[in-house]
Order: sequence, then structure tokens, then C-alpha cells
Amino acid sequence: MASVLLDATGLPELTERQEKILALIIHEYTNRPEPVGSKFLAETYLLNLSSATIRNEMARLEELGLLTAPHTSAGRVPTESGYRYFVRRLLSDELPPDEKQALDSAFASAANDLEGGLRLAAALIARNAQGAALVTSPRAVNSQYKHLALLAAQGRAVVMVLVLHGGEVRQQMLTLSEAPSQERLSAVAAQLNATCEGLNADQVRSRAKQVENELAREIIEATADVMEEADRAPARFTYCEGLSEVLPLFTERIGAQQAIRAIEEQQVLQDIVAELPDWAIGQVRVVIGGEGRWENLQHLGMVISRYGVPEQTTGALLVLGPTRMHYGRAVATVRHMAGLISDMLLTIYGEGGERHRNN
Repeated sequence: MASVLLDATGLPELTERQEKILALIIHEYTNRPEPVGSKFLAETYLLNLSSATIRNEMARLEELGLLTAPHTSAGRVPTESGYRYFVRRLLSDELPPDEKQALDSAFASAANDLEGGLRLAAALIARNAQGAALVTSPRAVNSQYKHLALLAAQGRAVVMVLVLHGGEVRQQMLTLSEAPSQERLSAVAAQLNATCEGLNADQVRSRAKQVENELAREIIEATADVMEEADRAPARFTYCEGLSEVLPLFTERIGAQQAIRAIEEQQVLQDIVAELPDWAIGQVRVVIGGEGRWENLQHLGMVISRYGVPEQTTGALLVLGPTRMHYGRAVATVRHMAGLISDMLLTIYGEGGERHRNN
């Protein structure tokens, strides 16, 4: 099984038989959210075990906190800890070859269209992972200067339009220490465009020490400030598909409400993505029930990954659903699509054909 990052420690040691029973209960409960009984397992899966033996093992799994009995019936349902054990120890997260080929073929139509490709990726993830899918636009790991325009406004006010490599545009109103003419502003912009192409924020700032002109120094410092702000800004999930289809899967209204709120507000999703380092392209993180850290995610399961070009540009994709989501399918789909988007970026930005997909 490929690497999956999961916030879980102290997992109990189970016997092979206990693991099989836990996996079967999770499989059944994922497909139909009703308590699973020992008699059902014995008759459906022909485990060569009596109902009494299965019931005893289910009781032990309940003692370990991996199952719970929601009612007085003998049926059990997985707990968050049960799902965490399943994802960490038992998950099969490989897509069948025909599904990989179908995703590859569908995504090939957007090979040179970044915006269309990201929108298509969200739709493919939602359909294949059976959840709500969200994708961010890519952003530079470290912003690089491309072009600057300065427009005189009124008095000391100046409009700065800064274009970064990758196409991001930052516009900001500056209030300078003096009221410069448009001619002087254009000269400073031309100077920076000639000397700062491809530089990061620190390198741009270092240019301020090399010029004697006070106006140029002031604008260089402001430019570096804007670039640093761009580096710190969290990526917003721009593309979202599948929410209407996933909402009916929640057995409790609060779960659907949490899903809608998480997608609309995005702050908690951005916080989670921020914990995945920029270099972790293709790695997958699973968050189940908020992991005791995010109370407003208690009824949600999420699978997150980064895509991009190492040390150049990165983005994130995420699939969200109830805690009983199909984790194996979601993990495999997210990982595969992260690879496809990474390949698309390599093609668009002309960095060659090396592939970064972890199959």
C-alpha cells in the first residue's frame, strides 16, 4: 500500500480474524448505514465461524473502541477509531486498471487548458470517489517576479500591478513618501523589469540596497512586501463538484450542515492543507471526524493531496463526505488525479515529461 498520512497513534493490535471482521463491518456499513450483526456476517460471507464466535470478536472490537452498538441490538457500527485503524492497516487503495485508463482518457481532453483541466479534475474526482471534490488553482511555491506596472493616481497614491510567474496578478494601492510623475514611475518600473525578472521576494528586496534613488528603493520594498504576502496567502478551493450528490449520504442533518459550512467558509480546509508541506506532492492525508482537533468536522471524512511541480508550483485537491465514505476509492482517486494534474502542469509550463504520479 502506498503512503497515507493519517492523524492516528496508539492503534491496538488485532488478530487476523478481528481485522477481517472489522473490515467487513466497515464495508457493509459504508454501503448501507445500518448496524451489522454477527448472524449476517456468518451467513453472507461464510466465514466458517459461528455467530457466537463472531459476536465475541465484535464485543472485543467494541472494548477496543473500534466498534460501537448504537442500539440494544447485536448489530455494531464502526467508530472513528475503527475507520482510522482500517485506513492505516487494512486499506486497499489501488484503482483497477480500467478505472485508471478511464480517468486518463477523460482528462486527456484538457491537457493544455489549465482552468478547464482543474474543473474537469474536480468533476472526475467527485464521480469516481463518490464525494464532494474541491480543487485549488496552482500557486508558486516561492513567488517569482515577472512584470511590474505603476500608474500615478492622485497625489502620493500609486496603483501597483505586479505580475508573477504562473500568471498570478497582484494589484495594490501604494501611498508613497512623495508625489511622483508618471514618467518617473514608468522609469522605475522599467528598471525593475530589466533587473528583477525571475527573482523571489528576498532577492527583489536585496535590490533596494543597490539603488541610490529613494523612490526606486521605496517601490522595490513595496514590491517585495506584495510578493511575500502572495507566498503567505492560503490557496482557495475554486473548483467544487459533487456536493449535491453527497449531501443525501449523511445520516444526520448536522453532517450535511458541516459539509456545506466547510466548503463555503474554507478556512478549516485551508488550515488542513497548510499542514501538508509544498514538497509532499502525491502524498495523501486522511482526516476522519476532525481528529479531535476540528469540532466542526466531527461528522466528516476527508482525503487531501497536493499536486504540482516540485519547488515550483503547487495546489491541492480534496474529497469530502461522511465518515463512512469509501476511503480506499477516495485515496486512490485523489492520488491518481494529483498525478494527472501534476503532469498537466509539467506540459503547460514546459518542464519536460517527467512524471510524478505515485502509482
